[in-house]
Amino acid sequence: MQFLFYDKLRNVGRMQMKKIELVFVYCLVAVFVSAFSWWPSATEQTPVHGNRYSQSFYAVKQEMLGKIYYDHQRTLYCNAEFNGRKQIKKPKGFRLPNIRNVDFKVYDISEEELQNKATRMEWEHIVPAENFGRTFTEWSKGHANCVSNKGKRFKGRSCAVQESEEFRYMYTDMYNLYPSIGAVNYLRANFNFTQFNPNDNIKNLFGSCKLKIYHNKVEPADAVKGFIARTYFYMERTYSRYKIGEPMRGILRNWDKIYPITDWECRRAYRIEKVQGNANEDLKKKCTDMGLYKDSNR
Repeated sequence: MQFLFYDKLRNVGRMQMKKIELVFVYCLVAVFVSAFSWWPSATEQTPVHGNRYSQSFYAVKQEMLGKIYYDHQRTLYCNAEFNGRKQIKKPKGFRLPNIRNVDFKVYDISEEELQNKATRMEWEHIVPAENFGRTFTEWSKGHANCVSNKGKRFKGRSCAVQESEEFRYMYTDMYNLYPSIGAVNYLRANFNFTQFNPNDNIKNLFGSCKLKIYHNKVEPADAVKGFIARTYFYMERTYSRYKIGEPMRGILRNWDKIYPITDWECRRAYRIEKVQGNANEDLKKKCTDMGLYKDSNR
């Protein structure tokens, strides 16, 4: 009986040891998982460093003109020439639409104001500022400090610029800024891009300039579709606040595949990295593989 008693004690001791060992192993696994929980899964996006160079839209526009576009003074959509004073030379066949007879929303502007805008270059956000701006409470709801001199509260772009450092960095990211005829920039507004059905026979809005706007959607010329798609993907990869919606994502993916990168696209990205400090990594790799990631004019 005495031996049986000791055997039982030994069995109990072994069971307790096994439990302790299991607990120990579990703790080790938990610590290991916790320590490496930062590692991104295959479906997660690794955060990419974005613009941390400048928060001044005015300063960035001057640098874009003097350091990036100094030898490529052409607008994105209409390929119109402009000079260092941002004066536009309208392409042959370019014309403005009758804004009282269009099939999309036009914000309040007179014919005379639109004509004046057609004579100067403006810097356009390819991914409209509103598309990422509305994710900021300063844009959507306002801020306690966003009060005019007359005591009236305001929100939107002005409030976000005033109160949010993060917004200012996104707003002034050079990769998202392109020269545009002012009137074209105005009428494009914050409309998203699309691919119209050729059977719908939608006409170019600006005559010889191959840009179509219809029912608050925009289709640019084939020559810049890849350029635009890669800009959208850069903004989404770089800033977690911004997500491309459907069905535009599918359209942009198709444009990225069909329309290849150009020498100017690579040279522009190279120059922006030198000034702003961060790269459009996907574009940089493609340009480098083709031997185009360089400032070929220097």
